[in-house]
Amino acid sequence: MVLKIGDSAPDFTLKSKNQTGEVVDFTLSNFKGKNVILLFHPQAFTGTCTEEMCEISNGFNEYKNLNAEVLGISVDSVFTLEAWAKQNGITIPLLSDFNREVCKKYGTLYPDGGFVFGMNGVSKRSAFVVDKDGIIKYIEILDNAGNLPNFEKIKEVLKG
Repeated sequence: MVLKIGDSAPDFTLKSKNQTGEVVDFTLSNFKGKNVILLFHPQAFTGTCTEEMCEISNGFNEYKNLNAEVLGISVDSVFTLEAWAKQNGITIPLLSDFNREVCKKYGTLYPDGGFVFGMNGVSKRSAFVVDKDGIIKYIEILDNAGNLPNFEKIKEVLKG
């Protein structure tokens, strides 16, 4: 199933460990009443992913002022994401989709062998804006992992 703007965002619950040191569940439907930016990224500890998550962490107040929560999602384990967050000062929640269930629902996985070194099961860098009613308002799925989402367009959607 291919998601499109106007669809209800598939609900999910994923685990995070980077903020508290404890494993915490994050459920998308618990954010009703707020806009949510879902940022899928290929792998922790890689250059562009680190740049993206650090940039978002440093500018988080701008998104907060637009009534938006930002969640990073990758197939890395909660332990890897915790170490990456601590090492790089990443403050947004980083959620582990280790079983690739959410990446499949959102259609972000590279085809087999499509990521670097022929790796399978890795998410494309992608951005989804889900409004306060759970409706998808923006989708950007990038084939090139070296590119970043259009954050200015995301902010425009949030302001609209």
